[in-house]
Amino acid sequence: MKARAVGAVALRQFYLMRGSPTRVIPMFAWVAIDIVLWGFITRYLNSVSAAGLNFVPRLLGAVLLWDFFTRVMQGVTTAFLEDVWTRNFLNIFASPLSTSEYVCGLVLTSVATSLIGLAVMLVLAAGVFGLSFLSYGLMLVPFLLLLFLFGIALGIVASAMVLRLGPASEWLVWPLPALLAPFVGVFYPLATLPAWMRAVAHLLPPSYVFEGMRAVVSGAPFAVADLAVGTALALGQIIIAGLVFVRIFRGAVRSGLLARYSAESTA
Repeated sequence: MKARAVGAVALRQFYLMRGSPTRVIPMFAWVAIDIVLWGFITRYLNSVSAAGLNFVPRLLGAVLLWDFFTRVMQGVTTAFLEDVWTRNFLNIFASPLSTSEYVCGLVLTSVATSLIGLAVMLVLAAGVFGLSFLSYGLMLVPFLLLLFLFGIALGIVASAMVLRLGPASEWLVWPLPALLAPFVGVFYPLATLPAWMRAVAHLLPPSYVFEGMRAVVSGAPFAVADLAVGTALALGQIIIAGLVFVRIFRGAVRSGLLARYSAESTA
C-alpha cells in the first residue's frame, strides 16, 4: 500500500469541498443543530426535574458521542458516493490504485470531516451549554476512539452495499445509524431492553461506550474489560467490513458491473 495513493484519494475530496461550499456546510451544520436542540432540551429537563440530576452530561453528552459516530460513518460513505454520483469508478480504477488504498483514502477523508464536526460540537456543548468534559475524564478519548472504529466499519459496509446494489440503494445507507440507535442504548441503559435486543446490543461496540458513559457520569466504577471487548469487536468488524468490500468489488469487476455502473441500479 502506498501512502501517496491513499493521500491522493483524500486530496480529491479536499478539492471537491474547496470548490463547493454546499459540501462543506453539512459537515458542521447538522451537528450544530443537534447540539443546540438537545442543549435546550437538557436545560428544560434540569429546570423541571425534582430529582436533582444534571441531564447535560447524560443526554447532551450522549448526543455528542452519537453524532460523532454518525459523522465518521457518513464521512466514509459520502466520499464513496461522490464517485457514484460522478460515475468516476472507471477513472479511479483504471489507475494503479488498489482497493485497499482506495478504502484507506475514504477512511482518511472521514478522519478529517469527523474531526471538523467534533470540534464544532465540543465548542457549542462546552461554550453555550456548559458541558464539562472533565466529568468524563480521560475515558472520553477511548469512548471517541471506539465510536470512530465502529463508524469506519459501518461506513465501509454501507459503501459495499451501494456498490453491490446500485446507486438507488444509497437511501438504505442514511438511516443505518438511526436503526442501530435503539439497540445501543444511546439515551437509556441496556437493562431496559428485552433480552433479544440486549443480545444484539452486546455485538455492537457503541453499546459499551454509552453504558460506560453513564457509569462514569454517575460515579459508578467502569469495567475497563467491557471497553476492551467493545474495542476487539470494532477491530474485528473493520477487518470483516474490508473483506466484504474487497469481495464485492472483485465480483463487480468480474461481472462487468463496475463498467456498467450508472445512475440506475445494475443489480
